[in-house]
Amino acid sequence: MSFSENLKQLRKERHLSQEELAEILDVSRQAISKWEQGSGYPEVDKLLLLSKQFNISLDSLLSTEIMPSDAKTPRTPGTITITSPHENIIVTCNTVLSSQKMAGGKSSPQYALFAVQDSAPSSLTGPPTSFLGWYVDKKHVTQEITEIQSAISHGFAAYTLKYSTKTERKWLKIKIVNKS
Repeated sequence: MSFSENLKQLRKERHLSQEELAEILDVSRQAISKWEQGSGYPEVDKLLLLSKQFNISLDSLLSTEIMPSDAKTPRTPGTITITSPHENIIVTCNTVLSSQKMAGGKSSPQYALFAVQDSAPSSLTGPPTSFLGWYVDKKHVTQEITEIQSAISHGFAAYTLKYSTKTERKWLKIKIVNKS
């Protein structure tokens, strides 16, 4: 198989549309289509993001045969690589947690989601955490956590946030761009 066929197969296995993958990579849907048709190739930085998103080596992504990620780099059981499309963040973690409800106006997000890396060395404040995304309400952050926990328990290598909201920052204020 070629890169274009590998990309299409991996995207479909992860149940991602061309548009969803384009949003993750910050490219147009047409760029994804062009890559899948074999009439163009992504830049190196996008290849690296694809490799991380699909949890496979660049060799495998570009080769004639997709090698299972376990064949090259064993993944620690109970971990998952999470992609945050609105924040352009990719992180591998063991679990996630949400903030308490935050004070702010109607146009501000109410919750934040964090990745926790329990396997990393702890500091005085506990295991390292990484910010993943902003959420409009408790329902959305709870649904996200439930789906991530399910993906971890089913052994999925990767998960893309579905319920986070796009925000914009002005000085110290964070404002929701679209409520979805």
